[in-house]
Amino acid sequence: MKVLIVGSGGREHAIAASAAKSPKVDKIYCAPGNAGIGQIAECVPIGAMEFDKLAAFAKERQIDFTIIGMDDPLVGGIVDVFEAEGLKVFGPRKNAAILEGSKAFSKDLMKKYNIPTAGYETFDDPKKALAYLETAKTPIVLKADGLALGKGVLICNSLEEAKAGVKEIMEDKKFGSAGNHMVVEEFMTGREVSVLSFVDGKTIKIMSSAQDHKRAKDGDQGLNTGGMGTFSPSPFYTKEVDEFCRKYIYQATVDAMAAEGRPFTGIIFFGLMLTEEGPKVLEYNARFGDPEAQVVLPRMKNDMIEVMEACVEGRLSEIDLQFEENAAVCVVLASDGYPVSYEKGFEIKGLEKFNQEEGYYCFHAGTALKDGKIVTNGGRVLGITAKGKDLKEARANAYKAAEWAEFDNKYMRNDIGKAIDEIKE
Repeated sequence: MKVLIVGSGGREHAIAASAAKSPKVDKIYCAPGNAGIGQIAECVPIGAMEFDKLAAFAKERQIDFTIIGMDDPLVGGIVDVFEAEGLKVFGPRKNAAILEGSKAFSKDLMKKYNIPTAGYETFDDPKKALAYLETAKTPIVLKADGLALGKGVLICNSLEEAKAGVKEIMEDKKFGSAGNHMVVEEFMTGREVSVLSFVDGKTIKIMSSAQDHKRAKDGDQGLNTGGMGTFSPSPFYTKEVDEFCRKYIYQATVDAMAAEGRPFTGIIFFGLMLTEEGPKVLEYNARFGDPEAQVVLPRMKNDMIEVMEACVEGRLSEIDLQFEENAAVCVVLASDGYPVSYEKGFEIKGLEKFNQEEGYYCFHAGTALKDGKIVTNGGRVLGITAKGKDLKEARANAYKAAEWAEFDNKYMRNDIGKAIDEIKE
């Protein structure tokens, strides 16, 4: 098979690495890709939002299967464009990708179908939002309705902060048109857990759990980012939590989308909060998480392409999804200053070590090839992932490997997976 992957981040590198392991695949293309993906795939200079060019390329090269990694093209309707051209593509159609594309839609869906989530109100007028805040309890959460690179969520600890947040999202348009509508949500406390799943429109298969670290600095301080590191599985995702979620959240979401005439095929990412009242949905994504994909995919025993084909062909029920009985931790190496402003173009050294060690992975996110050298080209530069027999060993291995890659302005959090230390032996 010839496979095309659309995207350019660490998630797409993890997808490409999994595709490369499939005996079904003999050629991988990635548009636009990055320097790391270029070592296992042929990178094509077409942007992820250039749907017609991508479809034309897929037809011209007789691509057998296309995987859409990113949220923007999915929400924009790339799957519909590919399907109209008779091309086989993995991901939700536009009318299903709205599950991530509009937080107001997903909250209304959960309310309608009794899927547990935080109480909320939606607004398209900043004055009404401000009036509502006068009556609301703090802390409170403000969310830009649309896509905002994983950064459109503000947790406000006081009324003043919340008012400033409304101005930021709805008036100053910090997140662009994503802030035309806004969701104001009650603040939930508990452990966050990420659960990825494969879906074929009716059947859902759950992957191993993970936990992301969104804040830029140690101790969950600093600004929200696309993710500074993650671990899998989450020890807080117990058998009881799993049973509850399967009964009241996972299948219920798939059934709700089908009932709305929006059958979902692809990946549903469930962002969960384990509250005292039980698990509740924080958010949905319509694709693999980044960096969750970097710890979940390396632990999957199945041929990823086989599973994805089963989703597209509506026969996911035939698949027995299996994961290794181990753990993985990913530490993101970023450019100092991310997520605000940072320099790029620094040479990255020490990457050859990753080819020599089993169970260690270096997933490229913001990298480029310049004059034959791999250089930094983004805020999140590399995702250093390592496996171990348990989470503590995987964490130690990941931090050891994080020292192998060297570049100027390198920055990382030093407490990824620190929650693991709280668990009793």
